[in-house]
Amino acid sequence: MSHALSDQEIIRREALQKLRALGIEPFPAAEFPVTHTATTVKSGWQEPAGEDAPKQEVTLAGRLMSVRLMGKASFAVLRDHTGDQQIYIARDGICPGEDKTLYDEVWKHLLHLGDFIGVKGHVFKTRTGEITVHVEQLTVLSKALRPLPVVKTDEEGNVHDAFSDPELRYRMRYVDLVVNPHVKETFLKRARVFDAMRGAFQDAGYIEVDTPVLQAIPGGAAARPFATHHNALDVPFYLRIANELYLKRLLVGGFDGVFEFSRNFRNEGMDRTHNPEFTVMELYVAYKDYRWMMDFIEGVFQRVATAANGSPKATFQGKEIDFTGPFRRITMVGSIEEKIGMNVLDMEEDDIRALCMKHGVEVAPSMGKGKLIDELFSALVQPELIQPTFVTDFPVEMSPLCKKHREDPRLTERFELFVAGFEVANAYSELNDPIDQRERFEEQLKLQQRGDDEAMYIDQDFLRALEYGMPPTSGIGIGMDRLVMLLTDNPAIQEVLLFPQMRPERFDQG
Repeated sequence: MSHALSDQEIIRREALQKLRALGIEPFPAAEFPVTHTATTVKSGWQEPAGEDAPKQEVTLAGRLMSVRLMGKASFAVLRDHTGDQQIYIARDGICPGEDKTLYDEVWKHLLHLGDFIGVKGHVFKTRTGEITVHVEQLTVLSKALRPLPVVKTDEEGNVHDAFSDPELRYRMRYVDLVVNPHVKETFLKRARVFDAMRGAFQDAGYIEVDTPVLQAIPGGAAARPFATHHNALDVPFYLRIANELYLKRLLVGGFDGVFEFSRNFRNEGMDRTHNPEFTVMELYVAYKDYRWMMDFIEGVFQRVATAANGSPKATFQGKEIDFTGPFRRITMVGSIEEKIGMNVLDMEEDDIRALCMKHGVEVAPSMGKGKLIDELFSALVQPELIQPTFVTDFPVEMSPLCKKHREDPRLTERFELFVAGFEVANAYSELNDPIDQRERFEEQLKLQQRGDDEAMYIDQDFLRALEYGMPPTSGIGIGMDRLVMLLTDNPAIQEVLLFPQMRPERFDQG
């Protein structure tokens, strides 16, 4: 994609050269000693005790967002990472002696919206009551060679020329963050969500760890991996689809509780709740089961929601979601039976396939009994699960890493947490019987041979680790991107990822 310079870009490049001709470096290397931000200027303001009271001196830096020229003086808005700050610049205030170049040439003609400047001055309050910085020194810090989109709001509150096209916003997130302040707030909340969850686990005594992204065997989930090649070892590797099997190895090694915020990669479709690169938090705790995990995670979710929004309640797409426990609990098979009046656990695979077709659920020949039941649940039950709901006790075919149910061996001790109609977390009483685990892996291999490219591989080293003994364990994976969606009222996962995957642009290399 070639880029012909616009008139505005030509003007800015000419201004760049004129600044240098005046002896002003548009991209200086020296440190600019900031003492205040937009937030601290406002929070630190105090009415002067009298005319002779000392002035509050401040130094701040940011991006120039608007200018109102009024002859020999101007008001402008400077934006830093905390928000906007009004500044006042008078020609006689920043220009010493007879030389008025800094105001008449640089400020009025060679600086543009989007440029970074540093200012030093004192704080005062205007007649309209706005806290403002009276600039006494001005420093050019960085020249913007492209103009920002100018988003305007009229007197009726209507927005014009908004930078709102999703493809442009995702491709140029750096522009999106500048001109759409609410977008930045999403990612500030995302940081609070991660911090609150990390704090909850650390307070419980669990250890944060790191496990490999490059894996010889992509295990821990049913998904299609991204393949790569390790040149030094001359062997194929995969980007991890999950970190589960490595974290369980650590339980074998003697850790009692470990967690990791894991960047995972799954070579699958993209929609409003799926992105091929995403973040999952996985936690494994020894001597616990999935019933304990339900109780524990209720408290974690309430803490995280409160950290994000100041309350355990959040509004998502017009619906209030309440993360105050206890959450509703239903079984997967029982919830399907409520819809169709039949117990799918007692049915043969072909009968379940016919049932799916009857209810308009698309199926494929490679799907086994477990996947068919999952598809049926996804179509008939899942969309109605708006408030936080634990769906428990999945058929054994769906859960090759999960312990069989203590009361019905056709089921597993597993739950998924659904909110607003989609899955947010998945948890097990972890399978620690190496013989049973080997048999489950072998069943997955049969599904691979039927054409299921998401079936699990056999991880011989993981089986060997289990043979050394793993304590009874409960584990959970939480989809962090989906959780942030819920807590920031964003309907698409791309809105809560700073740089979601896009088809690459073509640039002119000439």
